[in-house]
Amino acid sequence: MIAVAGGKGGSGKTTTTLGLARALSRRGASAVAADADWDLPNLARLASETSDSDRAEPVTVVEAVGDRGPVVSRRDAPTVLAAPADPDSAAATRTFDALANEVPEDAPTLLDCPAGASPDAAAPMRAADRSLLVTPLRRAALRDAAKTAAIARRLDCSPLGVVAVRADSVPDSVADLLGCPVLGRVPPAAPAPLADPAVRSAYDDVARRLGREYGADRWRVA
Repeated sequence: MIAVAGGKGGSGKTTTTLGLARALSRRGASAVAADADWDLPNLARLASETSDSDRAEPVTVVEAVGDRGPVVSRRDAPTVLAAPADPDSAAATRTFDALANEVPEDAPTLLDCPAGASPDAAAPMRAADRSLLVTPLRRAALRDAAKTAAIARRLDCSPLGVVAVRADSVPDSVADLLGCPVLGRVPPAAPAPLADPAVRSAYDDVARRLGREYGADRWRVA
């Protein structure tokens, strides 16, 4: 599992989680995108607003690790797992640990993490084996992303790379600051970035690099 992480709310984590999961699906992978931000969930809402092919009423992460059996992922669109309606009804750490066992090994699984450095943000990072940083290129956002990268490393969830969002170009210094390669640049697009062909193409490029550097030996991706 890969924890999609960033320093602040609004940094582009949810859009990147869904955009990248869809890109992996287009490459033939049975991708799973799970909302790990249980206090401020919006992954399922974004999925239902931006595509008719995603599940309009996805099961929750808690339901997925219950008595339903292994998570059944699809190839035509990512399987989206929503946050539970009552976040206090389940322990996040145990839930994400269980999710790792319920998803097939060849299914890329992305966890849309909470922002910041709270215990809630640490839970999905502890369950994931690597992380993916997402950040705009504002100075404050980059500073927070560097803190997130340090936390991820302490939790044995080292960053695979960084995706720069709403960016026209990426200075070489970004990789040096965060200690990981830049896997892609997502151009600015409003008001619906996932409907923009240039954004879609950017996530396709990120999926290609991610599959090559992380998932080629475990994911069925083209």
